[in-house]
Amino acid sequence: MPRVIIDAEKCKGCELCVRACPQVILSMGEKINTKGYFYAQVHDQPRCIGCRLCGLTCPDIAIEVEVNAVQYQYFPY
Repeated sequence: MPRVIIDAEKCKGCELCVRACPQVILSMGEKINTKGYFYAQVHDQPRCIGCRLCGLTCPDIAIEVEVNAVQYQYFPY
């Protein structure tokens, strides 16, 4: 099963990952990190399909997606 890992200290709360997620499993949290931003959080992990769109859209590289089985290839070269 894919797993989304969000580094709360790197997140600046831009919400790009929330908008990019096709499964709508990300949302903005209610807690604030040390930089003063509300950070993204995963609220429905089992629905993740491992597409990695959240990680690709994150400008701060705060999201990592672990996928064990199928890997999606976005840019076939």
